[in-house]
Amino acid sequence: MTRRGLVTIGMAVWLAVLGGLAASAQNKDKYAAKVPGGLAMSEFKGYEEWQAISISRNERVVAMILGNPVMIKAYQAGIPANGKPVPDGARMAKIHWSPKPNAFFEEATVPGDLLNVDFMVKDSKRFADSGGWGWGVFDYDAKSDTFTPGTTAGTPPQGNDAKCGLACHTTVKARDYVFTEYPKR
Repeated sequence: MTRRGLVTIGMAVWLAVLGGLAASAQNKDKYAAKVPGGLAMSEFKGYEEWQAISISRNERVVAMILGNPVMIKAYQAGIPANGKPVPDGARMAKIHWSPKPNAFFEEATVPGDLLNVDFMVKDSKRFADSGGWGWGVFDYDAKSDTFTPGTTAGTPPQGNDAKCGLACHTTVKARDYVFTEYPKR
């Protein structure tokens, strides 16, 4: 092999390594955000692959609610409608986008720009003073491609500590603080 060929291969390997490091750093940044009270985005790594529980929509946002395997199993067992508590380790993610019309079927509303991701985790010991649940809201900034703890200026406006969801979720205390239904499939 010629020297020029070796240099070309060396540069290609170096660029691949740099690309991998950049992707790794970007992925690390995605999960670096943490709300006061200790709930971190890193606790929800892989949420993008969780099973869909349901959807919700209003004029301001389109949302997909996802659940980890523990939460899905709880729903399949009839929780929370059956009055039993959600087991520790259950996690939910709610991804909010701005709504937009489908480019090919304008009567349909589809996700537009990513706004934020909300999380819930059931941990009766860690969050004993908030119904056994910890909450976290992470607003997305498209310019920097990063997440930061949500604020009351966000869409929708929300608090930014691990207990931020308790005030709203108290209305469904009898359902172990869970609003979302698991529709028939």
